Amino acid sequence: MASIRRTLSPVPRAGIPLNGEVCSVASPLSKSSSCTQNHPSSNGFLSSLASSLDSQAFVLGVFSPRTSRPFEKSKPKGQLWRRALSHFFICFMLGIFIGATPFASMTLSTNLMSKHQDLSFEMVSSVRFHQLHGSVSRNVTPSSSEKMQKNVTMESQVKEWGTTEGIIVKSDMQSQSLIQEADLESQKLLIIVTPTYAHPFQAHNLHRLAHMLKLVSPPLLWIVVEMTSQSVQTTDILRRTGIMYRHLVCEKNLTDVRDRSVHQRNVALFHIETHRLDGIIYFADEDNIYSEYLFEQMRQIRRFGTWSVAKITSNKMQAAIEGPVCNGTQVIGWHTFESSRRLQRFYAQISGFAFNSTILWDPKRWHRPTLEPIRQLDTGNDGFQVSTFIEQIVEDESQMEGLPQDCSRIMVWHLYHESSNAFFPHKWFMKNNLDVIASLA
Repeated sequence: MASIRRTLSPVPRAGIPLNGEVCSVASPLSKSSSCTQNHPSSNGFLSSLASSLDSQAFVLGVFSPRTSRPFEKSKPKGQLWRRALSHFFICFMLGIFIGATPFASMTLSTNLMSKHQDLSFEMVSSVRFHQLHGSVSRNVTPSSSEKMQKNVTMESQVKEWGTTEGIIVKSDMQSQSLIQEADLESQKLLIIVTPTYAHPFQAHNLHRLAHMLKLVSPPLLWIVVEMTSQSVQTTDILRRTGIMYRHLVCEKNLTDVRDRSVHQRNVALFHIETHRLDGIIYFADEDNIYSEYLFEQMRQIRRFGTWSVAKITSNKMQAAIEGPVCNGTQVIGWHTFESSRRLQRFYAQISGFAFNSTILWDPKRWHRPTLEPIRQLDTGNDGFQVSTFIEQIVEDESQMEGLPQDCSRIMVWHLYHESSNAFFPHKWFMKNNLDVIASLA
C-alpha cells in the first residue's frame, strides 16, 4: 500500500527523491520526463501505471494557464509593439484618405467645368471665325485688285469682331460711371444764403421761400443771416419750416454799412469757409420768386453756373431780362438793359448765379491765382458789386456753365415790395384796433 500511494502522488518535481532514487524533470514542455529508477522486474504493472500518470500530468501541464505563461513570456516584446504601430499607422492613413476625398472631388469638378467652358469658348470663337472667313471668301473674285480689297475688308471685319467685346465692356463701364455721377449730382448739398431784416413783408417773404425750399429734394441747408441779433419772429418761422437751417448774425455797425445785405452774405461765406461745407452756394434773396426747376439745375454745376433773371423796373412800368446769352451751355454774351452798366465785366444778377463752395476753402484745387478770401465788396452799385464778386471766382466766360440748355428759360423773378407804412404788428398778433365796424344784420 505504501508503494501504491507513492505512485499516485502529483507530478514529481526535480530534486525530490522517489523510492530512494533521484528523479530529474527537465521541463513541463518535454514529451517525457527522464528518471533514473531501479525498479525490480516484478513490478511491471506499477511501472506502467506510473508512466500513464506521467503522461496525464504532461497533458494537464500543457493546457493549464500556469504552464502557458512561460510560453507567452518567451515571445519577444518587439514584435507586439511593431504590430500595434503598424495597425495605428494603417488606420491613420486611412482616415486621412477618407477626409481628403471630398476636396479632391470638388477640385476635380471645378477643373472639368473650367475645361468645358474653355472648350466651348474656343469652339464658338472658331465657328464664328470660320463663318466670317467663309462669308468673306465666297465674295472673292478672280482679279488680283479685288482680292486685295477683299483681304483688307476681311482683316478690318476680323478686327472689328475682336474689338466688339471690348467696346461693349467699355460702354458698360461708361454707363455705370455716368449713373454714379448722376447719383452724386442728385446728392450734392445746396447751400441757400438769405439775408433778412425786420420789415412788413419779412414774414410773408420767408414763408413763401420756405415753402419753395420744402419742395426741393434734400440735402439742403438754409443759412439765414440777420443784423445785430436773432429776432424771435425769424427764429419762430425757421423752427416751423422743418428745413435744415443755420441762423447767423452780422454784428457789423449799421452806421458804417452802406448795403447791409453785402455784409450779411460775407458772414455766410465766412461760415462756409470756416466749416468747409461742400456744396453749391446760391444767394436767394427773400423777395424773389423761384422755380423748383432752378434747384434741380443747380446740382449739375461743377464750378460756376449762371442763368437769366426777369425783373421789374423800379417804376413798375417795364419788365426786363438780364443774364447770359448761351450756345448750348457755353456763355457767348450778356443781356443788359441799363446803358450805365455797360462798363462792368459781367452782367449778372445776385440771384442769377451759383458756384461750388470748395472754391472758398480749396484754392489749389481750382488753381486760383491768389489765396485771399472771396468776399463781396460794399462799393459801387448793385451790378458792380456782383461783377467784382464773380471776377474773384472765374477768369472769363469759358469757366462758366449756362443753365438750362441755351439759357432759354426764366427760373427767377425779382419783384419790388415797398410799403409806405412801416408799421406791422409784433409777431403778427392783432390785439388792438379790433372794434366792430360792420355789424351783423
